[in-house]
Amino acid sequence: MTIVLVGPPGAGKTTVGRLLAERLAQPFRDTDADIEAEAGKSIAEIFYDEGEEHFRDLERAAVARALTEHDGVLSLGGGAVLLEETRARLQGHHVVFLNVGLADAAQRVGLSRDRPVLALNPRAALRGLLAERLPFYREVSTAEVETDDLEPLTVVERVLLTL
Repeated sequence: MTIVLVGPPGAGKTTVGRLLAERLAQPFRDTDADIEAEAGKSIAEIFYDEGEEHFRDLERAAVARALTEHDGVLSLGGGAVLLEETRARLQGHHVVFLNVGLADAAQRVGLSRDRPVLALNPRAALRGLLAERLPFYREVSTAEVETDDLEPLTVVERVLLTL
């Protein structure tokens, strides 16, 4: 069984995903890490060198591969749900939306400049992408777990309750 974690930057997809995989004695995979390994550079560098459209093409392919090859816990990049093809591929999988509010997300990502979608005006960009992506996260998810003010292990426990 593949458990897919989706959510915006700062939701804890990678941290919770690793802990969840460990708890379930299952492998963990992160499509952002797959993309970086394949491209030989960071996601920020891909965004800056080739643009967001090229990155989304890489992301679409990485998600498709991971959903086919991986059995365990899978973390998707925050924007993966923007692509209709990816949303369709998620049907039939157990998808958990890790929901996070603006204040917690901002604190967790530190309004980091190495997150390309947040580069120019981080707080405004984060607010905008949370609003834009929320319907997509809810469309693809079979469960939603609030992460605000929670430690990662508590979030893991709540994800386990969705299984």
